[in-house]
This record gives sequence, structure tokens and C-alpha cells, in this order.
Amino acid sequence: MNTEIIVAIVTGGLALVGVILSNHAATDRMNQAIKTAQAVTDAKLENLTREVRGHNNFAQRMPVVEEQIKVINNRLKDLEREDAR
Repeated sequence: MNTEIIVAIVTGGLALVGVILSNHAATDRMNQAIKTAQAVTDAKLENLTREVRGHNNFAQRMPVVEEQIKVINNRLKDLEREDAR
């Protein structure tokens, strides 16, 4: 074989190895970035879920509070009527 062909094959092989290693390293960095972003997203989702649960609890209790206010207002009116007599 000609020396130029051997040099070209060795150079091409080394270039291919370099590209494969570089691609592997880039993939590892990208996977790590994705894992980090997913962890941040999961934490934010947990916080939002906690806030929504608190809001839902508040929304469920409000009709009860409104009904209690109506009862209190009626009792006040009754007391005011008794006091006015």
C-alpha cells in the first residue's frame, strides 16, 4: 500500500474517534442539563401543587363561612329588634 493511503486511513480513523468522543461528551452534558432542568421543574410543580391544595381548601371553606355570616347577621337583626322594643 501506498504511504499516502495509510496516512489518510489513520487520519480518517483518528478523526472519527475524535468525533465519536466529542459527541459522547456532548450527549453526557446534555443529559445532565436535562436532569437538572427536570429536577427544577419537579420542585416547582410540587410547590404549585401545594399552593393549589391550599387554595382549594380555602375555596371549599368559603361557602361555610358565608353561611355562618348569614346566620350571625340574622341573629344580630333579631337582637337589634329585641333591643328596640
